[in-house]
Amino acid sequence: MPISYSIDSSRSLIHTRCVGDTTLPEVLEHFRELRNDPKLPAQLNVLLDLTGVTNAPQRDHLRAVVTEMKELAATLNWGALAIVARSDLLFGMSRIIGVFVADVFTSTGVFRQVREAERWIESRLD
Repeated sequence: MPISYSIDSSRSLIHTRCVGDTTLPEVLEHFRELRNDPKLPAQLNVLLDLTGVTNAPQRDHLRAVVTEMKELAATLNWGALAIVARSDLLFGMSRIIGVFVADVFTSTGVFRQVREAERWIESRLD
């Protein structure tokens, strides 16, 4: 499965992992699953792990992801967003996403290592 996630409702945290050649339809399906997940808390902090992704999204795909995040903001209060990307290309694209969704997340950060992102997002859960 290219996209998997787990929700820690007590901490209002979702940890999403993408692996392999992740496609836009798979990402959009992930957002549909989130909308229908009964465990989804009213506020949600996000740890997005892209370290296993083997492809890069096209510019139009980035726009679609940003649109989905902003649409979900109508029913969900986004908290902090931590994105982990090791490749230079995905790291740069993740920073662009962070800028485009800064108006719906309380804070955003992009990291090279999962542990670094975990520490950063933990500091925002207090």
